Amino acid sequence: MDYHLKPVGKTCAATGHELVPGSVCHSVLVEREGKLVRLDFSPEGWSGPPEGTVAHWKCRVPEPQGDRPQPLDTEGLMRYFEQLVEDADPSQEKFCYVLALLLLQKKRLKLEGSRVEDDVEYIELSGKHGEGPYSVRDQQLSDEEIREVQEALTKQLTTEWS
Repeated sequence: MDYHLKPVGKTCAATGHELVPGSVCHSVLVEREGKLVRLDFSPEGWSGPPEGTVAHWKCRVPEPQGDRPQPLDTEGLMRYFEQLVEDADPSQEKFCYVLALLLLQKKRLKLEGSRVEDDVEYIELSGKHGEGPYSVRDQQLSDEEIREVQEALTKQLTTEWS
């Protein structure tokens, strides 16, 4: 059976004081109204497992991860993809290709096939809501190149959309 627990809380369940990143923390699972609830305690607030404890353990309060980028909106990505396909700007072909791969992965685009024209391979796509057809030049990128283009694309989109 899998259990899905919330991450370490921000405050001590006993004192209400902030749990300091990097410090030791006592965590417990207690049963409340038929549900398992996680409670976290600072060393100062820990006086042993409270009544109804199902499990307890010691852990470290994690360091903050900084501002995590918000996941990009699939429909917004689709609009941007359509704009890139429509503009047909050669300097944006790698962005268009990587965006197509991302939208395929998110199942927003469907791969209909591929074709070769003048020794250039194209992937043929359609949108899951009937958009398209779209023809995108296969850029033959390595995994590392795809990662680099993806990072540049994410940076560009988060700058433009924030």
